[in-house]
Amino acid sequence: MLVLLPPSEGKATSGRGAPLKPGSLSLPGLAEAREAVLAELVDLCAGDAEKAREVLGLSEGLRGEVAKNAELMTAGTRPAGEIYTGVLYDALGLASLDPAAKRRAARSLLVFSGLWGAVRVTDRIPSYRCSMGVRLPGLGALGAHWRGPMAEALPEAAGSGLVLDLRSAAYAAAWKPKGEVAARTATVRVLHAPTRKVVSHFNKATKGRIVRSLLTAGAAPAGPAELVEALRDLGYEVEVTAPAPGQAGKPEKPGKPGQGWALDVLVTEVH
Repeated sequence: MLVLLPPSEGKATSGRGAPLKPGSLSLPGLAEAREAVLAELVDLCAGDAEKAREVLGLSEGLRGEVAKNAELMTAGTRPAGEIYTGVLYDALGLASLDPAAKRRAARSLLVFSGLWGAVRVTDRIPSYRCSMGVRLPGLGALGAHWRGPMAEALPEAAGSGLVLDLRSAAYAAAWKPKGEVAARTATVRVLHAPTRKVVSHFNKATKGRIVRSLLTAGAAPAGPAELVEALRDLGYEVEVTAPAPGQAGKPEKPGKPGQGWALDVLVTEVH
């Protein structure tokens, strides 16, 4: 199982460990694209701070993020799973997982990023600020910059198993599973059951809890149908849209051929 996660706007401070070693990051097929973004981002932020703040879409109160980006090559690092904070990661609670669940997290979790493309939670990175929606003066829109390298690297990372896609729209645009990978991909929405509406904060928290539940239970669903069974066994109420009528999992709402599976997790309490 490969779980695709969005990053978080909120991040912990850089660690006290050794500076970034770009060659040590997972998915080496993304190395050239990473180096290009990293070089331009550092140059931009080391130059005109006001221009950098505008390009990055930062408020006056976040001016310090520009200076932080300018020092990315020398700042200390820590595992990406410690860098990313925020609602989803608080609910996921990587630090408090048992050792076996932590090993599963290291194998299965992949965090998408405007700067790194995608990293494992064990990859050591510095704290930074650069969303996928940024358009750098030289490279242009980061979503478009990553599309080609991702198309090459991600199918290999996905292997032959389930892909659980929990990314937000901006990060999902950087790589869209195709063909047989799409057929074994499941996306998740979290809906407040009485209203059938998505609540952003609660959506993120519930996704974090879902991933934690799967990791803690040692669940290893082979595909989307098995994921539905696993989630229901864990107590989640799930409605399914499968790629085509009649497929395993008996979808309540049949989808179109070639599409991935769309799961709606229904919850009654918003907390």
